[in-house]
Amino acid sequence: MPVDCPVHVTLRMRKGLPSLRDGRFVREFRRSLAEACERGDFRVNHYSLQGDHAHLIVEARGKEALARGMKSIAARLARALNRVASRNGPVLDGRYHHRSLRSPREVRRALAYVLLNARRHLQKQRRKAVATSRARLDPASSARWFDGWRPQVASRLPEPTNREVARPRTWLLRVGWRRHGLVDPREVPGLPGAVAVTA
Repeated sequence: MPVDCPVHVTLRMRKGLPSLRDGRFVREFRRSLAEACERGDFRVNHYSLQGDHAHLIVEARGKEALARGMKSIAARLARALNRVASRNGPVLDGRYHHRSLRSPREVRRALAYVLLNARRHLQKQRRKAVATSRARLDPASSARWFDGWRPQVASRLPEPTNREVARPRTWLLRVGWRRHGLVDPREVPGLPGAVAVTA
């Protein structure tokens, strides 16, 4: 795994658990993630929570750093879900899936896919296009911290005191992806080949 490439990671939950989009869990996860989003050789840069899975974009200095970092994040996610649901026991359905993002285009697609994933699921549920629906940043994601929204539709960011994601350090995630255009919150991301492994 190249150390200068961001990584798209997916964590899937076991069946029968509460939705990760429950407001109580989102708040609990944010608090926990703020304590662990930056660990020197591992950083969580973006995330989105869906009903039974979570997408993350992370930076890690090698496979060992990725494994250690994801172990910590998975444990925090499990503890947060168990606290909110007043339960005990495992929550993850197997290991995480990951894919290195090696080009500006792959990173741009992954950013849109992760930050706008709720719109993709909404479209699948309604079986009709939602691209013209009102643009709203997903509250169960790090969309509020993303500085790559198209200016005419960008929302004002909150004060950085409660930031739960780390600022990117790799060139691809800071600058490179912008070669392919800023992200419009009204986009409905598909399932591009760059991130097909994480479905």
